[in-house]
Amino acid sequence: MKRKPRKDAQETRERLLTAAAEVFAERGFWETTHAEICERAKANIAAVNYHFGSKENLYVEAWKHSFVKSTKAHPPDGGVPPTAPVQERLHARILSVMQSIADPHTHEIDLIHKEMANPTGLLMEPMRKAIEPVEQGFRSIVRELLGDEANERRVNLCQMSIMTQCFDPMLRSRFAKTMPKPHPPGLPCSVEELAHHVTQFSLAGIRGIREEARGNKKGGKTNWFRSRGTHEQSA
Repeated sequence: MKRKPRKDAQETRERLLTAAAEVFAERGFWETTHAEICERAKANIAAVNYHFGSKENLYVEAWKHSFVKSTKAHPPDGGVPPTAPVQERLHARILSVMQSIADPHTHEIDLIHKEMANPTGLLMEPMRKAIEPVEQGFRSIVRELLGDEANERRVNLCQMSIMTQCFDPMLRSRFAKTMPKPHPPGLPCSVEELAHHVTQFSLAGIRGIREEARGNKKGGKTNWFRSRGTHEQSA
C-alpha cells in the first residue's frame, strides 16, 4: 500500500509551488534559482529536488498549480448551468476569461508572458492539455449560436475573434506598468462593462454571419467581401 505523504511534507510542497509561481512570474525560468524559491517558501534548499526532482519539473508544476487556482477562483463556465440560454452562457465565459486575467492573485498569465518572452518549451504540452477543454467549451457555444450551416473553419474564426477581444485589452491592462513609457492606458471601463460589450458585439457579429450563411444557402445576396475580390469561404 502506498503511504500518504506526511502533513508537513504536503505543506512544504504547497509552499514551494506557491513561491515558485510567484518567483517564476517575476523573473522567468532562466533567471530564477532554487535558493530564491526556497527562501520565499521558507524551505530547506534541498526541498526542490526532494519534492520535484528538478527546477524544470517545479516550473511545470508551478504553472499547473497556478492554472488550477485560477480556474477554481474563476470557473470557465462562469458558474452558469448548461441549461441556461446560450447568450447567457457566452457572456459568463467571456467574463470568466477577463476576470481571470485581471486577478492579481493568480500567476499563470504572468508565467506564460515570461515563457513567450524567453521560451523554454516546457509549458507547451501542459498548457495545451489544460486549456483545450476551455477552448472546446467556447467552441460548442459558438457552434450553437452559428447554427447547422456553419463549418468548423467558421466556428474557429468566430471563436478566435471573441478570444482576441477578451485577451487584448485585459493583457494590455495587466502588463501596462511593465511596458515602456508611454505605456497603454488602463481599461476604459469596468471588467463587467467590457465583458457585456464584447458579448453584445460578438452576438451581433455571429448573427450577421449566420444570416449570411442562410441567405447563401437559399441563393440570396452575394457576400460583400467576396464581391470585392476576396476568397473567403462561405460558412
